[in-house]
Amino acid sequence: MFLVSTRNFPPELGGMQNLMEGLSNALLNHGPVKVFAEAHDEAENYDKNSNLKIARVSGFKIFRKYRKANLVKEFLELNEVRASFFDHWKSIENIEKNVLEKTKSFCLIHSKEINHPIGSSLNKRVLNALAKANYVIANSKFTKEFAMKLGIKNVVVINPGCNYPIEVNDEARRFAKNIYGEAKPKLITISRLDIRKSHQNILMTVKNLLPKFPSLKYVSIGDGDEKKNLIKLRKELNLENSVELIFKSTEQEKVALLEQTDIFVMPSVVYKKSVEGFGITYIEAASYGKPSIGGIYGGEGDAIKSGKTGYLCNGNDLNAIYNTLLKILSNDHYRELGANALVFSKNFNWEKIIKKYIELI
Repeated sequence: MFLVSTRNFPPELGGMQNLMEGLSNALLNHGPVKVFAEAHDEAENYDKNSNLKIARVSGFKIFRKYRKANLVKEFLELNEVRASFFDHWKSIENIEKNVLEKTKSFCLIHSKEINHPIGSSLNKRVLNALAKANYVIANSKFTKEFAMKLGIKNVVVINPGCNYPIEVNDEARRFAKNIYGEAKPKLITISRLDIRKSHQNILMTVKNLLPKFPSLKYVSIGDGDEKKNLIKLRKELNLENSVELIFKSTEQEKVALLEQTDIFVMPSVVYKKSVEGFGITYIEAASYGKPSIGGIYGGEGDAIKSGKTGYLCNGNDLNAIYNTLLKILSNDHYRELGANALVFSKNFNWEKIIKKYIELI
């Protein structure tokens, strides 16, 4: 049996939620899986249709983490658990090392959550928590190198697996067709609306590209703190007809738009302590045969092979984004890159990724 303790899990939406769902489901091929996850209003229906054994922990946040830790400890003490998995250093922080020694333990790191000054109280908490795990799993080579500089040990790189592609239904395809119409080229970003994702620079680049590509359509899917700023910027740039901002969508609508796009664009930058640790959305796009444009500062190099499956560029530099898009659009170069991306994405199939964990066990 395997145990998974996570702060991020469906039906809540997000990249981390998809990662922990994919990991848990992939483990099912090697034994039963018990998941301890946060309560959610729509959890009952999700849990009922899942093959996982899911325990939901509710209550005020300040008490919930201790309640969940106690439930995890009790389960480890009463059951024969082959390995335990934690999505965050805070998920393992309140589990005593002697309890964890009953099983092989893994704690995942992603970059932003460990980015605290060396010697600070948070840095010490991170180091103490991660020292309890047999293996600290970094999502990219960048994250491993970053973690080691902060003093974290026993770091192994295992890239996240990809839950896609999934089959797209006809209704969703009609929805995507209605959004894109006869646009060419078609661009998309799927992410939270954070400054780090460079949406504002993408909009300005779209404005600069329109003289060359008057039928261009850019779609952004996601919500976040930058929502009002982006709505305002779209209006100031007179891009209402060329830019579609979708703040909430179904999974089917999302993948239908991804299926029909030409290029996935997300040249992330560093903002305060936040940096892109990997970027699973680049692999999701690749699984539909779409090339990506990513940033140069984080772990995107593990998800995009620049010049082969897409390009990396400086997301702070409008000229760099513009010239990269011109290069990828020239002579329909995106088709060749997309074909390469599709092949590359198969390396992130969960059946392959989970074997790397099993080998460590």
